Amino acid sequence: MNSQSHWTQLAPLLRDVERPSRYINHEWGASLKPGADFSFCMVYPDTYEIGQANQAVRILTNAVNAVPGLRAERAFLPAVDMIDQLRERKLPFCSLESCTPLREFDVLGITMPHELAATNILEVLDLAGLALHAKDRSEEDPIVVGGGPCAYNPEPYWPFFDLFSIGEGEELTPELVLRIKELRGEGASRRQILRELSHIPGVYVPSLYKPVDEMTAQVSGSWLEPLEEDVPRRIKKRVFNGFSASSAWEPCVVPYTEVVHDRLNVEILRGCARGCRFCQAGMMYRPIRERSADNIVEGVLEGLRATGYDEVSLTSLSSTDHSQIAEILTRLNSALEGTGIRVSIPSQRLDSFGVEMAELVAGQKKGGLTFAPEAGTQRLRDIINKNVTEENLFSAIDAAFSAGWRRCKLYFMVGLPEETDEDLKGIASLTQRAFDRARSVVPPEQRNKVQMSISCAVFVPKAQTPFQWDGQISPAEVQRKIDLVRRSIKYRGITVNWHDPKTSFVEAVMSRGGREVAPWVERAWRKGARFDAWTEYFNEEAWRNAAEELGLDIEDIAQRSFEPGYVMPWNHISTGVSTRYLVMERYRAEMGQTTPDCTFTACTACGACKSLDSQNDLAQGRVLPKGDTSLFVDDEEADS
Repeated sequence: MNSQSHWTQLAPLLRDVERPSRYINHEWGASLKPGADFSFCMVYPDTYEIGQANQAVRILTNAVNAVPGLRAERAFLPAVDMIDQLRERKLPFCSLESCTPLREFDVLGITMPHELAATNILEVLDLAGLALHAKDRSEEDPIVVGGGPCAYNPEPYWPFFDLFSIGEGEELTPELVLRIKELRGEGASRRQILRELSHIPGVYVPSLYKPVDEMTAQVSGSWLEPLEEDVPRRIKKRVFNGFSASSAWEPCVVPYTEVVHDRLNVEILRGCARGCRFCQAGMMYRPIRERSADNIVEGVLEGLRATGYDEVSLTSLSSTDHSQIAEILTRLNSALEGTGIRVSIPSQRLDSFGVEMAELVAGQKKGGLTFAPEAGTQRLRDIINKNVTEENLFSAIDAAFSAGWRRCKLYFMVGLPEETDEDLKGIASLTQRAFDRARSVVPPEQRNKVQMSISCAVFVPKAQTPFQWDGQISPAEVQRKIDLVRRSIKYRGITVNWHDPKTSFVEAVMSRGGREVAPWVERAWRKGARFDAWTEYFNEEAWRNAAEELGLDIEDIAQRSFEPGYVMPWNHISTGVSTRYLVMERYRAEMGQTTPDCTFTACTACGACKSLDSQNDLAQGRVLPKGDTSLFVDDEEADS
């Protein structure tokens, strides 16, 4: 059956489902590459309005489409009502561009954006008509590749993927797809293809490893042992060193329907060296690389002309850390004056948002600002290495509200290592003083317009961070801490929002677990768990019953603490940041010692630049030369 026939069958369903525009192709900027004989489909395991805004989807489809002979398309998991219709009528899950069934592609790439997408990944595979387990797929089935943030601990997903792409995919993804094409053209079997792909840097093929016992793991440095001699013991992430010189304008699709982050997104900076000890992104995207002001301004203006958007977001982990951010904003404000186009910076660093920054964005439509103190006391901010002070917050509040903002959200975490009830009460105290400060700098007649809210996330110990060895507090203790914060807030003008402790618990199990977690994910999915990140669909009973049936102690996985240096289930995956550095950072946290940002001081010896043969674009002061191991030992050197 051809693609047109599939569309003919699917089209009548659009009358009976919500938001049919999720499933309609031919959006502005969408393209179908003709004449390519080898196909790749990039799949986001959530609905269109969530996934279409994902930058990895457009970056990787563009990268594959740029290779002669390769074709890339997109697919997004249908919403629940459409999924049920497809299953009832036995219709295939198809790509968006050509309405080709996913199982007919040569390669499927499934991004792993967060832990609560785990059951959706199984929903993708099942809806596509593929065996859940890679070992059960036929020679004709597509090679299924996983990548994204959760690939830095791939073990809870290991049986479901043929391989994992570790790191940045601009070069790795097309290289992988092209190599698979070559091997299939040579008549290689599925097993032979996977063995060959395991030799590509940044590729992890889980079926080529066997688990070992705990004692062996602690001695050898890994819970897995290669089954063959030429399979790498440690997989180091790939880095796109061409990022800085690459164009800031990445051709994108303009949707028919409203999506999250419905604007032009331009990535200006990749990586962060602030060193927050809870932050996985800050470790896994090192080293820092930034695009030039000329590149960014040209990319923004070209993107606006090509898309017609009336808002552009300058994205990164910390956009105000860009060395030319003031120049960029000045030039964009001048170029866009009188157009009504808004330039936004997603989340503001407290110590970067001063009077100058406020003035540079003062001419824009003012929505709300978000600042992230993370903790309510300086003691705890030092422990987590946040490296901001109360005065930084109050200065940012002064600048923002003097420049015309009237709404602000403060982001905190509860359940952090070494946290006490005094730290929680400090959240309330700090927020109330920030609220008073905001009201004091606005005209008297506008003080009743000042709005402030706080968002309390639950600490989830993330792989590849200094806090990976710390357990999560129990859901009951999370609720007690949230209630303490709420009771401590005395101002009616401050609203308190918080994350669900039950979903955060599942996140922690997925974040910290090894291969033993994969059957739990599958069992929960078979019991109805899906769309777990959606409050209305989260099915705690499915997760709890699955663990009980399997005899899996999920509380121990989420809540157990280890001595720093204990070999964790993901130790065979390397971000480039050495384990020794993570251990040192955990001990510094215990002592309340902070570690400076290497972009402002000397190299802090995290190991990323040396290990990845890359360079921090913003590095200042003394940088360790290659071969200098006086301050750190690379993980591979330590093993040998």
